[in-house]
Amino acid sequence: MIDILGYFCIGVGIIFWFWGTIPLLGKRSVLFKLHSLSVSDTLGSMAIVFGLLLKLPSEWQLLILAIISLAVWNTMLGYVLAYCASSQEES
Repeated sequence: MIDILGYFCIGVGIIFWFWGTIPLLGKRSVLFKLHSLSVSDTLGSMAIVFGLLLKLPSEWQLLILAIISLAVWNTMLGYVLAYCASSQEES
């Protein structure tokens, strides 16, 4: 049962990855595209790592560190990229 739940989380993570790329094809602003891509990438990556955590419980320290790192660094990188994009639009 845990294996099925792990595969389900990995599948949901992959769906989030692809779902986040759909707004890139639209005609919205760059900041909207960046926001939707960074949120879906972060959630998808965290779901994949959580699925791996269910499948490899012996590696829990490394996988918990990966989840925390994804949450912190993807958020920070998205903020920095949005700040740089907005400062270029003002110039």
